[in-house]
Amino acid sequence: MVFVRKAPGRSGSTKVQLAERRGGRDVVVEHVGTARTEAELAVLMSQARRRLHEGQEALDLDGLGLEDEGVPQRPGLITSKRSALLWQVLTEAYALLGFDSIADEAFAQLVLARIIEPTSKADSVRVLKEVGVPSASLRTMFRALQRSQERDYRGQIATACFTHARSSGDVSLVLYDVTTLYFEAESEDELRKVGYSKERRVDPQIVVGLLVDRRGFPLEIGCFEGNKAETLTIIPIVKQFAQRHGIADMVVVADAGMLSSSNLRDLDEAGLRFIVGSRVTKAPKDLESHFRWHGTAFTDGQVIDTITPRDQRGTAVKTSDPKRRAEPVWDPAVHTKSWRAVWAYSAKRAARDGKTLTLQENKARAVVAGEKTARTPRFVKTRNGANEVDESSLARARELVGLKGYVTNIEAGLMPAGEVIASYHDLWHVEQSFRMSKTDLAARPMFHHTRDAIEAHLTIVFAALAIARHLQNTTGLSIKKIVQTLRPIQQISVQIAGHEHIAIDPITPVAEAILDAVGTNAQ
Repeated sequence: MVFVRKAPGRSGSTKVQLAERRGGRDVVVEHVGTARTEAELAVLMSQARRRLHEGQEALDLDGLGLEDEGVPQRPGLITSKRSALLWQVLTEAYALLGFDSIADEAFAQLVLARIIEPTSKADSVRVLKEVGVPSASLRTMFRALQRSQERDYRGQIATACFTHARSSGDVSLVLYDVTTLYFEAESEDELRKVGYSKERRVDPQIVVGLLVDRRGFPLEIGCFEGNKAETLTIIPIVKQFAQRHGIADMVVVADAGMLSSSNLRDLDEAGLRFIVGSRVTKAPKDLESHFRWHGTAFTDGQVIDTITPRDQRGTAVKTSDPKRRAEPVWDPAVHTKSWRAVWAYSAKRAARDGKTLTLQENKARAVVAGEKTARTPRFVKTRNGANEVDESSLARARELVGLKGYVTNIEAGLMPAGEVIASYHDLWHVEQSFRMSKTDLAARPMFHHTRDAIEAHLTIVFAALAIARHLQNTTGLSIKKIVQTLRPIQQISVQIAGHEHIAIDPITPVAEAILDAVGTNAQ
């Protein structure tokens, strides 16, 4: 019978050997290795067991000599399991971003638990237990929500996020967008109100505005009443961000939903530059000169740099002169009633827009023919009590397929048209951050009903989003993939004959790549 034998070594080390009992004596068959720490001992013991012949009984002599005389020991008892690598990566990222300056362990646990498995605050205790982290009590966690509001944790997190973004990237250009989060509540209150929903719901909701850098790293978050118009959210968020960090000059990028005369005027008067998406319905007036001289012909990738009325209704405001072939070069001192407009044509976009228009046209003709009942769709108008296809609007829409417009107050000498377009296209980063907050971090369902609790919840989501974006930007992997890779790798404590041993699951190649990317040394 061959068994695993532990014998004393020099300087407190422990030898792990394979031995067998011969004539009342232990005879060493093979020396496996020498351990100097508990972790090394656990690894060597595991290796020794694997070397035993299959089906052969193994005996552990856990004494430092031969006192056990080969008597079989009881199986080891697992005393704890811990997703140590995952927790180490998350806590190091939390500290790297400067969030540990808050010095609130319960708040930190709520943030990191949301990254591991988004759930209710009460269920976060279960999540922490499953990854082997001693958690604060549920009462302490709820008090952390209250402290978050009382001590302005969001402001501290926003400051830390700005410091990190400025040191690792560029904050001269920021991206803004809004989303809605609904509540499964029967009635409205002063914050949760029924309003325009991007998900086409009729439940009470809140409007959330998010400001990020060009890589999608969050910088500022704000919460508004559910019935507040999206166009009225951008100025408070941007001004709060600029005042918090003492910024006097930056570029704000937003989609066409933020395009309002007052928004653009307020940004300009605040000394801030902007790039905002324009609506294609503005093209006929902005490109009047082009249409007169070139008709509806465009080449793939063609860019036209011109001007557009500051008054978005465009009433009595002259843009380009159709009598001149050349487009005007926007000059804020000369074109005091206009902004700079950049229009770009894409053949790929034209093909996509054309398919959409065809579907809309078919639906409109089906409704007019009585083949389909629906609310009045696009390209259907009513005249003398009867529905008919709006042929002129349809033809005008066909002429504009493939066009995308951008409005800005940045002169061409400071930012060429191509850079204006490229900056706007960075908006997908803020859209991705919103998707992360709604899916990976599950900003809803939200189990809160008071404004302070809702704001505290958004602060936790804000902090979790910052950590998630940092890890994604660093590793190139989604936060979901990072958690799925590291969570199963556990550090296990085993008690054998009164001695505690530590072992860890093998580190996979993907896990090793994550650790290398974030600079974490497995402990």
